[in-house]
Amino acid sequence: MFSLGSNGGKYTKPSFVSYVNPEKGNDALQEKNPVFLPGEVVFCSASPVLKCTHDDLLEGSIMGTLFCTNFRISFVSDQVLLEDVVQPFRNRLYGENDIPLTCVDQIYGDYDEKRKLITNTQMKNKHPNGIIVHCKDLRVFQFSLKLAKEEAAKKIFQGIVRHSLEPKSLRCIFAFSYCENIAGAPETQNKPRTLMFENIVDWMEEMKRTKGNCKLLEINKDFTISQKLPQFFFIPTNVLEKDLAAYQGKGVPIWCWSHHSGCALFKTASLPLVQEESFLRAQKLYMERMLNAVAHNYLYAVKAVDLSETLPSIQDIQQSYSRFKQNFLIDNIGEFWISDMKWFSTLETTRWLSIIRQCLHKAVEVVEYLEKENTNILLIEDGGTDLSCVISSLVQLMLDPHYRTLTGFQSLVQKEWVVGGHNFLERCNHLNNKDKESPVFLLFLECVWQLLQQHSLAFQFSETYLTVLSDSISVAIFSTFIFSSPYQRVSSMKTESQTHGSLLNIPSVWDWSLQFDCKSQEFLFNPLYREKSKQEKTRNKNQRPKPIRQLSLPNATPPKKYFFKEETESLRKMLRGTRISRWMHLSDSAQASVWEFYNAWQQKPLDYHGLLLPDLDGPAIRLWMQRYLRWIPEVQIFGGGDITLVNKITSLSQELEELRMELEQQVRQADPRCKSTETVNKSTIRMSCFFPFASCRSGSFKPAIPTSHCDGEMDMGHLAEREDEDTELTDNSVIRGCAD
Repeated sequence: MFSLGSNGGKYTKPSFVSYVNPEKGNDALQEKNPVFLPGEVVFCSASPVLKCTHDDLLEGSIMGTLFCTNFRISFVSDQVLLEDVVQPFRNRLYGENDIPLTCVDQIYGDYDEKRKLITNTQMKNKHPNGIIVHCKDLRVFQFSLKLAKEEAAKKIFQGIVRHSLEPKSLRCIFAFSYCENIAGAPETQNKPRTLMFENIVDWMEEMKRTKGNCKLLEINKDFTISQKLPQFFFIPTNVLEKDLAAYQGKGVPIWCWSHHSGCALFKTASLPLVQEESFLRAQKLYMERMLNAVAHNYLYAVKAVDLSETLPSIQDIQQSYSRFKQNFLIDNIGEFWISDMKWFSTLETTRWLSIIRQCLHKAVEVVEYLEKENTNILLIEDGGTDLSCVISSLVQLMLDPHYRTLTGFQSLVQKEWVVGGHNFLERCNHLNNKDKESPVFLLFLECVWQLLQQHSLAFQFSETYLTVLSDSISVAIFSTFIFSSPYQRVSSMKTESQTHGSLLNIPSVWDWSLQFDCKSQEFLFNPLYREKSKQEKTRNKNQRPKPIRQLSLPNATPPKKYFFKEETESLRKMLRGTRISRWMHLSDSAQASVWEFYNAWQQKPLDYHGLLLPDLDGPAIRLWMQRYLRWIPEVQIFGGGDITLVNKITSLSQELEELRMELEQQVRQADPRCKSTETVNKSTIRMSCFFPFASCRSGSFKPAIPTSHCDGEMDMGHLAEREDEDTELTDNSVIRGCAD
């Protein structure tokens, strides 16, 4: 699957050749236009254009019109499909043949059977015969421009390259045009709601829920202290307001979460590196004062964890993912089957799964300090808005079952990522400036998926929810993912509102009704999740241990200057610019401690509403197949995969629930068996293992493996000769209601 890898793999020319004359086409051909969104404007179009299919053994290419708008690249087929294709999961903002401009990753041009990577500087060159678009959601589109007129082909090529690859300003993102042309409807969320943490009420509600003890600051309401910090946040009570101004908020412990035993989790941005001894001494004293404030606030010891020492850098993450994603950007069947022979080795060399394991391991270390040692934790990172967001979010997800609900998880992302100041604008490369691009938030979602697939009964949201959320990053309509900081969001909205004379409100990604109808939103919920009963909540509340502060204090009170010796030694190295290798192996003692903690937890009865820890063994860290393989027809299993099992369990649980309701209501007028049969109405379709993303097919699928590369490797005689079995899919596959 390295047909377009970083080393420049050899390109195999697609075997499809079209001899269709557009004037002699089918009678079913008709001119169509896409359904435009509010504020969407067409820049250019070309017709006829051929959309080449990934599998040229099935139905060949499709003729239509290619559009480029200020929001997307859209292909509209001229042909009325005679076959009814089942699409149970449809996005309202863009279709299966649409590519949001911010979702374009790379563009290749086909120049006389030679493929070249297109950059924005090559627009004035001769336009190619065809273009291949690689998307950030790992879709691959191939368009042939041979049949289009010379001028139209040139315009569509230049338009697509200019608007999807050229650097641009924030104001050019489609979200602003979209919001200017939609009516601002009042937000109508039902309880429980997603906390946005844009006001004091949400912060106070979260502090009350976790029973923490910190001081709320409003001094940065107008971003006078720092443009990187939120408008409102909690700090230890002993930290003074003047301490925030000393280094523009850097080094100040920002509260993240409080453990029920009394200790808490904090994070901060590291102080700038200096060489002069006097400034270095001042920084050391400043950080010691911050650590003392954390410890004094809770009467606990404090542990400073410098994430820059043991976790990969932002550049390492980007390089690893760039190699990793090439495994799934497939545009040629022959290349797919060749790469299949070295699949595991190529995955391993990217080190992407290794980075996921490192992040989970670090999160478990922090959980151990909080849960077992009753120690306050201060996460330290160069900027304080990347890997600290990953680790703090994972720690809270493992310790607090509230964040495993859908609204709780969304509140967590708002608190730690959006309001926490993660630079989505640059990390997601919405402005086409690759210098600071890095999939840090995607790395977090990968870690969450590992927890979800290991403990599926503990999460209210589904794998599909995580996949859709990862796709939404590149849509660039939602305020959640298009700003670099809370300051930029507030200032940009204020400026635009003043320009247009009315309040401009860019929607949040948590308003799922913008993308999916109520039926489709049901797929965002995990049908296997069971909420904690009121009796269990009452029992656990009564059994909750009271804080025993003296257990975490030293046996004998040491002199004050030695109380934080371990932390100050680490800080001294950090302030002097000393960095341990980011790919360092964990010490034997650290690994042994984590494994001991995990084994002790594993021996206890599993409580899905309590502490959750991931299995960090090699085979346990798996590939997120739904996200990475859903667009590759060759790996789809029709009638198989985990979705088949989940669907069957869901169907049985529905029938049990209906029977229970009938018994409670004592319905005697109707035959219960007839009612159950009518309610669980099934429609027979061929369901893929990547449902609901993969299209359902009516014919069998037969892979084409190049035998020249497989001679002697396997028996090709009976490969894929059997028909796929039909799978019955219940219309009511999930019983959850619409997301908030």
